[in-house]
Amino acid sequence: MTQAQKDRPWLFRTYAGHSTAKASNALYRGNLAKGQTGLSVAFDLPTQTGYDSDHELAKGEVGKVGVPISHLGDMRMLFDSIPLEQMNTSMTINATAPWLLALYIAAAEEQGADISKLQGTVQNDIVKEYLSRGTYVCPPRPSMRMTTDIAAYTQKHMPKWNPMNICSYHLQEAGATPEQELAFALATAIAVLDDLKGKVPSEAFPAMVGRISFFVNAGIRFVTELCKMRAFVELWDEITQTRYGIEDPKFRRFRYGVQVNSLGLTEQQPENNVYRILIEMLAVTLSKNARARAVQLPAWNEALGLPRPFDQQWSLRMQQILAYETDLLEYDDLFDGNPAIDRKVATLKEGARAELDTLDGMGGAIDAIEYMKSRLVDANADRIGRIEAGSTTVVGVNKWLEGEPSPLTTGDGSIMASDPDAEADQITRLTAWRAARNEAAVQNALKDLRDAAASGANIMPPSIAAAKAGATTGEWGAMVRNAFGQYRGPTGVSQSTSNRTDGLDDIREQVARVSKTLGRPLKFLVGKPGLDGHSNGAEQIAARARDCGMDITYEGIRLTPTEIVEAARRDDAHVVGLSILSGSHMPLIADLMDIMKASDLSHIPVIVGGIIPEADEKALLEMGVARVYTPKDFELNRIMFDIVGLVEPELVSAT
Repeated sequence: MTQAQKDRPWLFRTYAGHSTAKASNALYRGNLAKGQTGLSVAFDLPTQTGYDSDHELAKGEVGKVGVPISHLGDMRMLFDSIPLEQMNTSMTINATAPWLLALYIAAAEEQGADISKLQGTVQNDIVKEYLSRGTYVCPPRPSMRMTTDIAAYTQKHMPKWNPMNICSYHLQEAGATPEQELAFALATAIAVLDDLKGKVPSEAFPAMVGRISFFVNAGIRFVTELCKMRAFVELWDEITQTRYGIEDPKFRRFRYGVQVNSLGLTEQQPENNVYRILIEMLAVTLSKNARARAVQLPAWNEALGLPRPFDQQWSLRMQQILAYETDLLEYDDLFDGNPAIDRKVATLKEGARAELDTLDGMGGAIDAIEYMKSRLVDANADRIGRIEAGSTTVVGVNKWLEGEPSPLTTGDGSIMASDPDAEADQITRLTAWRAARNEAAVQNALKDLRDAAASGANIMPPSIAAAKAGATTGEWGAMVRNAFGQYRGPTGVSQSTSNRTDGLDDIREQVARVSKTLGRPLKFLVGKPGLDGHSNGAEQIAARARDCGMDITYEGIRLTPTEIVEAARRDDAHVVGLSILSGSHMPLIADLMDIMKASDLSHIPVIVGGIIPEADEKALLEMGVARVYTPKDFELNRIMFDIVGLVEPELVSAT
């Protein structure tokens, strides 16, 4: 077969962005030169949550998990010498999607682009933020309104742009079963389409259904994941035809991109992650009828820290070898008519339909957020419990632990460190930007934005005007917070002990004993300082501590160190546990330890969990932190014994 007769491959992407817009621009241009065919932009947490880089909550978070974009000047710098009219750009942005799309449009117009020709996607899935990722800005209903405002705007002005990327990726990261991932993602899509119907002409609605795309996760259970994608295709075709009356098959097509599972990447024997990534990619590429339209792969060492350009290149080469060296793209679907596949797909669809019926009975995805969150926390607890018990094997983690040291992880350059001066550089440029702009024009544009939010008008035109006037991300975020109110999402962790107490007898006995000595239940406060919304670990620690008999305080994400210390004083905590996965652990914990000392609370032990390099672990211990846990510490009961031992040290020897 000739090259021309092959199917076109999917878009090759790497999810990238760090430090500054200038550094990220260099990375993008380098990746494009290596054969990447689309851009996938990662934004830092202040940008994702609507804060400027100099806000109190942004301290330590600037440029850590993505690129900081505070204003139009940053967006210009990010795409310097990259012609946006010719590019397909995916922006992983949700709560602040209207603002980042507005900045993208403004930057493209400055390049002379025709915005009707722009191609790409904003993720723009706010429901999963309340369930799994935590970068929401406003309450659910006004957030959904802004989501569909984007869709309505693109229908009129940007016919090639995908306004919505329903993201089940983080649902699986939060512990979702395949049936839950199917149902929760499809329920979110239904909520979007139900809200959008009144915002676009009826004759345009079928094409808008066709422009809804999905972003999914592919885990290590290869056959199940392949079948899950086939189930997604069939269920979406069914829903769009029966619920919305879409007759044209091309508008019913399930279009999706994928990043394979980062949750399953291990700190132990990390070279094994190369095989995990490859196998997970096969689940979304082998079945032609359910093949991803875009694939981005994590780097093998992301459980250790920030990947280097080489590590990203390695993941890109996996895709290119599969697409261009093998004969995969020369064949029809390899799994049609396979009875084992058909049975599994049918089972997954049945389970997803049952969950969808439950959500529908609650009024849909928006009204069922608290229910879905609790289901995810429970499912994740079951997953972790199986790994702890050994019924789920993870090579190098709970089986075959002995291995040779990896030469890939040795030396100072084995992972890339974020630029320590990036935050100061970003804040300096932000201050200069504010000083140089036309302040009257900015304030007028912000007033128009506030008026549009209050009136129900589409949020996109005033957002674009504010971007061009020179407004900042934090100013846009403040306007919508003022209009729609603040919000704190559900944690999914109840105060009531669950029924998962098997195997906890020893630790429950220890907790009861130390609580009796203390004269009250052992009080454990779990806190998430900064803007990191990856709450899965904190939730599981809090839930396990509760089930072990501890009195827990867990108020969720996005707290300042001062607020955590105040809670420790208020609740008279015996131990404080902090979870930070964004890489901002050093400045945030240094602040917290200083505040603890100034508040005469240094006697309370502080434990920390996160993706923490060995050098940082030593520095934290020297700072006074009692224990440091990283992804290799998957045995939650051992952590529970440690907590008891910190309160009553003589119990340590008994464990």
